[in-house]
Amino acid sequence: MSDLLSPRRTGWAAGAVLLALLPLHADGFWLQSGLFAMAAVLGAIGLNLLTGTAGQLSLGHAFFLAVGAYGYAWFAGEPAGGGAGRVSGLGLPPVAAFVLAIALAGAAGGLFSPIAGRLRGMYLGVATIALVFLGQHAMLNAPAVTGGFNGRAVPPMEVLGFSFSDSSPHGLTVLGVPFGGVERLWYLGLALVAVGLFTAHGLRQGRPGRALAAIRDSETAAAVTGVPVARYRCAAFVVSCLYAGAAGALTALVFRRVVPDHFGLALSVDYLAMIVIGGLGSVGGAAAAAVLVSLLPQVLSTYADRLPLLAPTGSDGFGATPGEAARYLYGAAIVLILAFAPGGLAGLARRRRPNSTAPPAPARTGAPSPATQPSNGKEPTS
Repeated sequence: MSDLLSPRRTGWAAGAVLLALLPLHADGFWLQSGLFAMAAVLGAIGLNLLTGTAGQLSLGHAFFLAVGAYGYAWFAGEPAGGGAGRVSGLGLPPVAAFVLAIALAGAAGGLFSPIAGRLRGMYLGVATIALVFLGQHAMLNAPAVTGGFNGRAVPPMEVLGFSFSDSSPHGLTVLGVPFGGVERLWYLGLALVAVGLFTAHGLRQGRPGRALAAIRDSETAAAVTGVPVARYRCAAFVVSCLYAGAAGALTALVFRRVVPDHFGLALSVDYLAMIVIGGLGSVGGAAAAAVLVSLLPQVLSTYADRLPLLAPTGSDGFGATPGEAARYLYGAAIVLILAFAPGGLAGLARRRRPNSTAPPAPARTGAPSPATQPSNGKEPTS
């Protein structure tokens, strides 16, 4: 009974109730911002499993988010009907399209996983950058699927005739509050985040997580103990891509349109910032930092006229725009964390709980030591 009433469990329960009640009080702008934060949480969890737990650096996360976003729009979009220049689709049910979009991102990761199984550190990081550039080229030059430069509209989610859109013929009112598309999507986003957190926690606490942590700490020692290094690294890369696909599909549903500009290298850097600020290897830290990084531009944009050295977006006034200021702030946060708190937000939280049994975050994720890393960046043979 005492375990059920522990402060940590009570805090989680109170947070869940607060999030469930938020659509009854918050306006559409903040709910939409919260949904973007939920998508960022899913993507950050996936990247943290790869980088924080397995020790694999990836700068191609934006590519797999794009695969999930465009995959959902294509699977659920209506067929072109033979018209020249029209954006095509397969016309599948939205739920099936969502699942297939996640699977497509995982399949794309599986195709790249042999490279991920052989390379590590900065070598893998450079290799994954190429995916972002290839993705940008494909998005701009495959207008029948992606819509080209202008992107394409995203069909709304629909489950058993219940539509997650403002144009739904079935009106829904809860405690006098009309529930439109964003309010309905809110609970879908909460369910996806809950599944993502639960799955990631199970992976980290189970045998796969222990094997990946051993590989991160010493590939040679892990191989000697019987861990198939290349296989686990490939699997970690695919799982990370599945999370990215879910994040991309949810982003598409919230934004209602997918455009190539959103899935550039800057998005991959944003996700890398999230996991560094949150704490490498910590699922909860990655989730908290994802919310912080994704909501900070929205907060600064809302209060730009009241904050010094900020110029509202689109104005000619002196100062940085909210987006620029947000990058400056979490860039400075990365420097401070790396210098004074390498464990990130999770490490700071553990300091407040000296009796915590949580495993410590990896001390570093840079290039491996010369003793374990050959000059060509490939996996050492055992």
